[in-house]
Amino acid sequence: MSVVTEKRLKDRSGSLCEISGSDENLVVYLVEPKTEATPENCILITKSLRDQIENPETMNPNDWRGLSDSMWNENLPVQIVSWRMHARLKNMDMLEMMYLDEDSLEWAKATGEADDDEGKIVHKDSNGNVLLDGDSVVLIKDLDVKGATFTAKRGAAVHNIKLVWDDANLIEGRVENQSIFILTQYVKKTK
Repeated sequence: MSVVTEKRLKDRSGSLCEISGSDENLVVYLVEPKTEATPENCILITKSLRDQIENPETMNPNDWRGLSDSMWNENLPVQIVSWRMHARLKNMDMLEMMYLDEDSLEWAKATGEADDDEGKIVHKDSNGNVLLDGDSVVLIKDLDVKGATFTAKRGAAVHNIKLVWDDANLIEGRVENQSIFILTQYVKKTK
């Protein structure tokens, strides 16, 4: 880390953590995925907060009370870190109040902090394997196909499936040259 960058960050912040306002154990933190340690890409932060950013399992929400102030900081890297920590802590009201232009929001989301696994629809086969668009599956039961004159037989391979985006229990695939919807509980993913 450049001594010049550290000095400029201390000047910018008054030698205080740009998140918590503390003056103890300050370190320069390069905001990923940036690679050049310039003041435009770094913040001055306590070692404890930096360690929590890098190791999410050690997060202590009480240590992040300064986010409600730092989110309004005029320096973009401070805003980016504030946005990410609000996302990690699920402070959705605060996230909605923040404004980041398109490029800044892309930078903020670059580490995946806002990816919400809880609300995400995940398709799984009868064995609990995650299904993805383009996977191949095998039917594990004979299925009567509504509106068609055939039965989809057990053991039939269905290639290049499509996930039904709003229903985790349904996939779409071709059986006997007809596109049909299939319940995921009746398929097994093939390798």
